[in-house]
Amino acid sequence: MQNNSPIAEVFGFPISNGTEKAVYYRENRLCPFHNRFPNCTKDKADAPLGVCSVNHGDKKVITCPSRFREDWKILHNAASFVWPKGTKWTSLPEIKLVDANGQSAGNVDYVIVSYNEDGQITDFASIEVQGVYISGNLRNPFQQFMKSPSADFTWDGKNYPHPDYLSSSRKRLIPQMLYKGGIFKAWNKKQCVVIQKSFFDTLPTLPRTTKKKADIAWSLYDLEYNKTDQCNHLVLVDTVYTEFQSALEQVIYTKPGLMSDFLILLQGKLDERISNEPEPRSVYDLL
Repeated sequence: MQNNSPIAEVFGFPISNGTEKAVYYRENRLCPFHNRFPNCTKDKADAPLGVCSVNHGDKKVITCPSRFREDWKILHNAASFVWPKGTKWTSLPEIKLVDANGQSAGNVDYVIVSYNEDGQITDFASIEVQGVYISGNLRNPFQQFMKSPSADFTWDGKNYPHPDYLSSSRKRLIPQMLYKGGIFKAWNKKQCVVIQKSFFDTLPTLPRTTKKKADIAWSLYDLEYNKTDQCNHLVLVDTVYTEFQSALEQVIYTKPGLMSDFLILLQGKLDERISNEPEPRSVYDLL
């Protein structure tokens, strides 16, 4: 069932949160989730689209990658996959990655590095963070809400926004696995993918393996509402361990339908053309 308000969180707080702190963040367009700048910069720096998550059915779907930075849980959970407890490590954001020809393969969201007493790197791993793309117009309801913030805000406008999971995987997640993930696999380095569980559930079923054998840890998060502070909080709900090749094959290749069904479709199209056109004198007349 569609929620009449597509917006779940604005500038870090549920739209139902009318506390002094929530109002302060909205009025000053601030990001509480460790954006590179104090202010939200999503979409436009001078007019940010301050929507952190949207309503979709009974789910709150994260649309902004910065939303995953709450308390830096994603870094600590990734490090626990790669190294034993007690390892000295830190994180380095937005690291450029190049292939053997010197061509850019994009930036890695985070590289976590372990180091020794002399400050020398002993190991590293990648972390990729993926929000969900939106279909429809999200800015119009956002702007309408900001004119008069209210817990009762509803939106009945056209082009109602909703999560676009298919584009999120095909345009973003799969290319990242192919290019950046392929390089880290060649280096025999671990990888961590941070996404929401509802997004992961739209992917093909991935063959699981053990934590020890895994190349990739899929860290699956959700937002859980806390009545005490009237806020949603990022919670790790599952970790799925996979090998690189088997996971890549599942997300790249589409399971085919029956060829017989496709032939029936083709035959119907051919019959329609033949019945609506003069008798061709040669095969070239069909082209």
